[in-house]
Amino acid sequence: MTLALMGAMAFAPAAFAQDSTTTDTASGKRFAVVGGYALSQPTKNPLIGGVRTDLDGEGAATLSASYYINDNIAIEAWGAADKFGHRVNAGGGKIGSVDSQPIALSGQYHFRTADSVVRPFLGLGYYEANYSNETPIAGQRLGVETAKGAMATAGVDLNINPTWFARADVRYMQGKSDVKLNGLNVGEAELNPVTLGIGVGARF
Repeated sequence: MTLALMGAMAFAPAAFAQDSTTTDTASGKRFAVVGGYALSQPTKNPLIGGVRTDLDGEGAATLSASYYINDNIAIEAWGAADKFGHRVNAGGGKIGSVDSQPIALSGQYHFRTADSVVRPFLGLGYYEANYSNETPIAGQRLGVETAKGAMATAGVDLNINPTWFARADVRYMQGKSDVKLNGLNVGEAELNPVTLGIGVGARF
């Protein structure tokens, strides 16, 4: 991921400079879509049935669509196009697995002008993460309810030309899920995942 971002940073200024003689501009374009890939890593180790667990991270494809109210303020719908798979570990070994698929809606502020080569942005919003494909733990049926909460985003867009751009971002999601074993509530799990993502986008 780091090498890809460095390559995009090296390529973007030159590519954007090549289009500097055209009359096209990124300013005033109201819609943007981004396809990418992100790694999701839980930052909390939940108690499941009284056992302290540790969940591994995994990557998945992501998609986002944004509406720009003006050149600096945008509303973004973002989500995982596929499920993040998480291995559940305890006592030094695997005891189960679970998949997660987050979606989110947030407001963002993009700094600098629309045609700047480097455009950092910050965002704050709401997310939900659906959990599925839970495997039994110690012979007990595991159920993890949908997590809901706040999401914070920080990222940067690297303009290639007035239409195309590369993106790197980090998202932090904070929320709790009810955990059930054999249908009985045994507590809450607070995973608070962080996702690190890269992607390519187009605005129009």
